[in-house]
Amino acid sequence: MRFHCAEGMTQITNFVPLAQAVEAQGYAGFAIPDSLIYPKASDTQYSYTDDGGREFLENKPFVESFIIATAIGTATKTLELTTNVVKLPVRPPLYSAKLAASVAAITNDRFNFGVGLSVWPEDYAVMGVDYAKRGKRFDECIAIVRGLCTGDYFEFHGEFYDLPPVKINPAPAKPLPILIGGHSDAALKRAARNDGFMYAGGGVGQLEPLLEKIANYREEYGRTSEPFRIFATEMGEITTDVVKRMEDLGVTDMPVAFRNLYAVEEDTQPLQDKIDDFARFADRVIAKL
Repeated sequence: MRFHCAEGMTQITNFVPLAQAVEAQGYAGFAIPDSLIYPKASDTQYSYTDDGGREFLENKPFVESFIIATAIGTATKTLELTTNVVKLPVRPPLYSAKLAASVAAITNDRFNFGVGLSVWPEDYAVMGVDYAKRGKRFDECIAIVRGLCTGDYFEFHGEFYDLPPVKINPAPAKPLPILIGGHSDAALKRAARNDGFMYAGGGVGQLEPLLEKIANYREEYGRTSEPFRIFATEMGEITTDVVKRMEDLGVTDMPVAFRNLYAVEEDTQPLQDKIDDFARFADRVIAKL
């Protein structure tokens, strides 16, 4: 099991020193949240809070994910940087490929591109992207990012995007891992066709049937021999028993946070307290595995 810091939606000045601290404590990576806008008015429900509310996002600082990944990557030597998750289909895929490839290159291939659909029509509207057929658009975006990140000439002719043969430079020195977030059946199929799955949280009981479906889809797609990573985020009190149950399910990576990231309040916890929380978890849980 690899452990990642999931201390997102915090003060901007916390990111780099916290990343340096958890690297020294032996953590494998840093998970980076993504959000574009907060609309003044919306009746859209959020999938991962108990009441469907998304008020926890208002007034939280969200520096662009690629920029935070670069800042952390250049301030550390070993941490993986994993976006959790970039809302890919609301963004131009060629530009997303350029950003992802650049982050990978500048961090010596420590970048994992976690991507997902935005569930909020407002994101699409303000970016001038049609909300309809967003799943098919998402698949085209993934194909373009993957193709361009090879560093070779790549062309694409789809329903939404049409690219002549082009290439980008720099490109990752190894294939860019593309990990899929989302709990719908379409998301699970998409994850099975790609390099990994990002579970947004909800406990072992809810995760198990999702992983069973992914395993079946991977077999159906003939991808059982391909490397596959499973990120499962946990918050609050995390015991060795929880970690071992996750491992038994095949979870490879666990982003952890020790406060409620969905709390409708500003994060005022001092940086040193955060560092101490991660140190305690390293001593009490990671060291005993």
